[in-house]
Amino acid sequence: MRRLLKFLHTMGAVGLMGAMACLLVLLSLTPPRESLAGYALMRGAMGAVATWIFLPSLALTLVAGLLAVALHRGFLEAGWAWVKLATGVLVFEGGFVGIQGPMQEEARRSAAALAGQIDPATLTGALAAERNTLWVLLAIAILNVVLGIWRPRILRLPRAEPSRPA
Repeated sequence: MRRLLKFLHTMGAVGLMGAMACLLVLLSLTPPRESLAGYALMRGAMGAVATWIFLPSLALTLVAGLLAVALHRGFLEAGWAWVKLATGVLVFEGGFVGIQGPMQEEARRSAAALAGQIDPATLTGALAAERNTLWVLLAIAILNVVLGIWRPRILRLPRAEPSRPA
């Protein structure tokens, strides 16, 4: 079970970091809002990457990591595992609030603008904010990989001693 969870956690991390890199590339190639057809196409692609690669990879990484901590007693006493858990929760929350939601919404809105259902001037075009969020989340994900490989002795939690009857 431990190897399966490690494999799933690693595969999720690979997909998550790959999706973030892909989104960064797409953000850098996105034309301005005034080129509505190109903008809508890129935002649709970003929405698809966020939905079909980023979100499942994020979920797989988090669930496999949580199960590994819960099932392996050594992780409960390792400070690096707790730091990794805390930063993983940050990536999860940041991924939903700063990446997943905004990218899906902007993809939907740009498609509606292209179809003439809404005014193109209402599109946010918040590329810089999304790019900055992705760089921060990618840095945290890299930190998590470093913690998982080198497992530094950040803090050693005391072992729980079984209680002895008096």
